[in-house]
Amino acid sequence: MSHAPAPPAAPLIGFGQVRHTRLRPRRHAFAYPTFFLMLPMRSLRGTHTSTHTPLAVNRSGAISFHDVDHGDGRSAAQGGALAWLDELLRTEGITDATGEVWLHCYPRVLGYTFKPVSFWYCHRADGHLRAIVVEVNNTFGERHCYLLDAPQYGVEQQARKVFHVSPFCEVSGGYRFRFMRTEAGAQDAGRTVVRIDHDDDTGPLIQTSVSGTLQAITPQTLRQALWGYPAMTLAIIARIHWHALQLWLKRVRFHRKPEAPAAAVTR
Repeated sequence: MSHAPAPPAAPLIGFGQVRHTRLRPRRHAFAYPTFFLMLPMRSLRGTHTSTHTPLAVNRSGAISFHDVDHGDGRSAAQGGALAWLDELLRTEGITDATGEVWLHCYPRVLGYTFKPVSFWYCHRADGHLRAIVVEVNNTFGERHCYLLDAPQYGVEQQARKVFHVSPFCEVSGGYRFRFMRTEAGAQDAGRTVVRIDHDDDTGPLIQTSVSGTLQAITPQTLRQALWGYPAMTLAIIARIHWHALQLWLKRVRFHRKPEAPAAAVTR
């Protein structure tokens, strides 16, 4: 893995794997194939996306992206998710993230969406990474953002856990984030890896990662995604509940959902 310059500002799709391992009190692990989008949000806003990419943007499609699925739900006419992000950064005192913003997220598939986590890579005008916003959703319809200030690829970032995600984890301890990106090669547009580990007061508890090889979004790669993962969104929700049942059967302690944090952003 290496520090990579920003790739050409064209929408990308990633094919890879998501992994999850709980270390205690009962070990529980799984890995599934997945796909995701990597979207240059400023470039998308500045073009007629319907003619510049086969991805359905803010319109119906087998695989689509909609601004209202992120942030505070602003429509494209209201500036969309990018306007929400820029406002969030300004509120947090970050005014120099004026370069490209790459959004790593799950799309809508056949009209359905659930985005457990999305990553906003915010760059300065000179192309250097300035901030990463980790946008987390839970199954209760709540959302929270972790803002990582001045991150670096390959260097661990940390944040205190304040947001309820799983009833089998207390809202305590912290997260360790690591982001990696390889440069584009002859056969693909590079590779991305995100690792998020959760530590509680005792030590490492959960290890998760999502990784994938990036390719240009074309009719062919969209067909590959749809045919390979035709019900991905529904599968994500089904797997969340299936693994919750397994943890319950393993007698892992169940925690009731606390109140959501008062602040929408944690630094």
